[in-house]
Amino acid sequence: MFMRFFHRMASPPYFYVISGRWLPWLAVICLALILAGLYGGLVEAPADYQQGDSFRIIYIHVPSAWMSLFIYVVMAVAGGIGLIWHIKLAEMVAVSSAPIGASFTFLALVTGSLWGKPMWGTWWVWDGRLTSELILLFLYLGVIALYGAIDDKRRAGRAAAILALVGVVNIPIIHYSVEWWNTLHQGPTVTKFDKPSIHISMLIPLLLMAGGFKLFYLIAVLMRLRSEILERERNSKWVTALVGSEDRRQKTEDRVQESDVDPRRVGP
Repeated sequence: MFMRFFHRMASPPYFYVISGRWLPWLAVICLALILAGLYGGLVEAPADYQQGDSFRIIYIHVPSAWMSLFIYVVMAVAGGIGLIWHIKLAEMVAVSSAPIGASFTFLALVTGSLWGKPMWGTWWVWDGRLTSELILLFLYLGVIALYGAIDDKRRAGRAAAILALVGVVNIPIIHYSVEWWNTLHQGPTVTKFDKPSIHISMLIPLLLMAGGFKLFYLIAVLMRLRSEILERERNSKWVTALVGSEDRRQKTEDRVQESDVDPRRVGP
């Protein structure tokens, strides 16, 4: 059953149709999670006993940092699937994820610097966590640049997938950098095996924001995938039929609107 669903989802026409049905629902849930997380983190959560209200930047910084790692892993796995099984949609997932992951990585670096200035007295330090996160941003930009430099999109997707797979080695370095080296960056507070070092009133909004950011990524990558599918499949029969049906629908709506405002059709 799962394999049948997987094969159907790998079909660009089927994926295009089903993703269009998912997007409105995902957007509503994403908005609800982010609003609840922001309210809980910025209004309901108490101030930190050491950092005061400046700690509240974690509700943007920490989910962004988590997403920077998560998206890169998704990108590399999708690229690997595309290389091994030659699935076009997997290649599209990889290349469509790169700009979104780069944005989250940049946001994590910027918000980390904004938090570091009052806490550490400097905008930037070349410690293991920050340096490896900066390398991650360069890897994302490298995947984007490599894909854009090759005209043949299938060859470009395979080249970008190889670069993404090579860069996976940086992910465990980022995760364990605070344990392997002496660093100003604080250690893990949420992912401890015994219990998190953060109060539940602060933890719940953080998890809500993390869920909202994941759904935002899903929405963004689905929208980019739909555009990428139409671009690559523009000469296929199903895209031609889809565009034709959209044109007919738009013409019908235009005629209805014109008839509504035509004064000759308005009664006394």
